[in-house]
Amino acid sequence: MKRLIKLLIGVTLAVGAQASYAFPDKPIRLIVPYPPGTGTDTLARFTARQLEARLGQPVIAENRPGASGIIATQTVVSAAPDGYTLLLAANAPVATNVAAFAKLPYDPLTDLAPVAVLAQAPMGFYVYQDSPYRSVADLVAAARKDPKKLNYGAGSATYQIATEWFLSLAQASANGISYKGAGPALNDLAGKQVDFVIAEYSGAQALVQAGKLRLLAVTTNERLASAPDVPTLQELGFKDFFKVAWWAMFAPAKTPAPVVKALQDALLAIYAEPKTRDFLAQSNFISFIGDAQALARFQKKEIELEIATAQNANIPKQ
Repeated sequence: MKRLIKLLIGVTLAVGAQASYAFPDKPIRLIVPYPPGTGTDTLARFTARQLEARLGQPVIAENRPGASGIIATQTVVSAAPDGYTLLLAANAPVATNVAAFAKLPYDPLTDLAPVAVLAQAPMGFYVYQDSPYRSVADLVAAARKDPKKLNYGAGSATYQIATEWFLSLAQASANGISYKGAGPALNDLAGKQVDFVIAEYSGAQALVQAGKLRLLAVTTNERLASAPDVPTLQELGFKDFFKVAWWAMFAPAKTPAPVVKALQDALLAIYAEPKTRDFLAQSNFISFIGDAQALARFQKKEIELEIATAQNANIPKQ
């Protein structure tokens, strides 16, 4: 049975009078910055179903891929600040893009209202199944020998900065090709259109299990329980290389605080449920729950970290 959560909110009208309305009383749009089939899309559609059941109103996931999440984020930034248009974003549009682009059409710290941080996932270093590069060392040697030979796919600014950071540490070069999400980049890798991809582990495992990709390394501090034979990049000599993808919910700036709290509380309840923990584990996500204030602090630190990483690796802005 659907449980309808209603919240009476005082709204100041232009004439100064007070009115009340119930939230939510109509469908909610959940904007997704990446195409169907990506890890972000999988997480967004699960979250939409759970929110719909808890709030008693349709929650419609809407894919708006492109420009490292800028298109989707701008859609939400430009929407009415009433809680009916939300963003479920990974790192790129709300943190990494600040380090990757010389100019953005929005400020992720002032044009968005944090709602809750939800999950994170490791990243992996992938090649196609019958790639001649059997190890990261093989690939690095080829990239050093001929800097123009290798191509990598980047599903967003997050993956571009991660890859360029890796190449900087490896003292190697490769040509970057941008995609509208990790999914298309991984599909092109499986089709041998690029030579390697760093991407979210959760979104790539289906292609690994299908025998189309090989995982050469992971970007975490420790090996993964689900891939115990795969080394970390740190083990392979890339000191301090640590990178994970993370996902969070945002509303437009100036969304009423009671609306943000209603959404936050619903999400925190959903992500504390055993069925959600089971879904996250099965989909290779890691539970990473935090309220709006925790997300605001985390987002600010992530932006600072991305800027420092890009500067240290001498990665120019687009």
